[in-house]
Amino acid sequence: MSKLPFILEQDVPLARLTTLGVGGPARYMARVDDEAAVGAALAWAQARQLAVHIIGGGSNLLVADSGVDGLVLRYERASLAFERDGETTRVTAAAGLSWDALVERAVMAGLAGIECLSGIPGDVGAAPIQNIGAYGQEVAETLTAVSVVERSTGKHLRLAADECGFGYRTSLFKTRWRDRHVVIGIELALGSETHGSLRYRDLIERFARDVARGGGGQADAAPTLAAVRDAVLEIRRQKSMVLSPEDPNRRSAGSFFTNPVVTVQAADAADEVSAAGKVAAMPRFPLEDGRVKLSAGWLIEAAGFPRGTTRGRVGLSSRHALALINRGDASAAEVVSFASEIRARVRDRFGVTLVPEPAFLGFDEEAEQVLDVDVASNRRA
Repeated sequence: MSKLPFILEQDVPLARLTTLGVGGPARYMARVDDEAAVGAALAWAQARQLAVHIIGGGSNLLVADSGVDGLVLRYERASLAFERDGETTRVTAAAGLSWDALVERAVMAGLAGIECLSGIPGDVGAAPIQNIGAYGQEVAETLTAVSVVERSTGKHLRLAADECGFGYRTSLFKTRWRDRHVVIGIELALGSETHGSLRYRDLIERFARDVARGGGGQADAAPTLAAVRDAVLEIRRQKSMVLSPEDPNRRSAGSFFTNPVVTVQAADAADEVSAAGKVAAMPRFPLEDGRVKLSAGWLIEAAGFPRGTTRGRVGLSSRHALALINRGDASAAEVVSFASEIRARVRDRFGVTLVPEPAFLGFDEEAEQVLDVDVASNRRA
């Protein structure tokens, strides 16, 4: 094993490598830091007929209690480079870099386009797979290319953004191309604007309050990139969405469900239920394609799961109804059970089916059926 061009470990506990803190061990783990090592690790697994699974920052991941009977691959290169090209700057970031470190460096350099994505946990490699987004921005808006290693051949490919099928919290990497590539880096094109983006209601209202208190400058003055980043981090902290060892809600995978996108008719039907139940008006956000985005957090609370709801060793965050938390020594089975209970209640009451956001690693078909997700089971590579 010493001659391998990557670090190979056995029986590696995965719970400590995820923000949710649950799950069993990986039979094998390969730690790699360049594309040649990725290809070698893939070949090593293929020769042994082992399934290969990718893990990054572990912030959007639920690992089965039985662990993973295969090879878990971690890409650890964390390089970052800026190259000015006219009015924009080309940013090249390796997959193993912390996403928030990338945002922080970009803001410090006066580069706009990802400042609202501050505080999102995890590594750069997950960004294009999930098409991460928050507070009015998505990574797909500035992403120009994704560097990958093709699993079947070990070849390095550079995929243009328009090839990747980006949508709301999804991409071809997550759907049709699942298990086809290992993401090793991304390229972004960021602008040189001095002010940050204000598209999201929470941010707009926060800066409006600052102006009203006399602390935010002119009413028509756009906040700086740094001010927007600080505001986003503050809002996320208030929702326990910034990792902090002192926060009792810290052990979560972030938002466990995506905000559902439904037809106008489905939104109207859910609205009628909320009106009949005399609860607060249901938030709805019209989209350009004619559909409507609903608030998953609102649906969960309106279905009878207020923030802080507990089920033994799992529960909802006391600050954010979308975050399922490990209250201490929880099992993955307990998380799945609570998530399925929430999902069934929302569907029964509002006719809306919530879709889980985290990746599921090592689960069997029974868990897949419970939550209607395509789990990454212990299939052969």
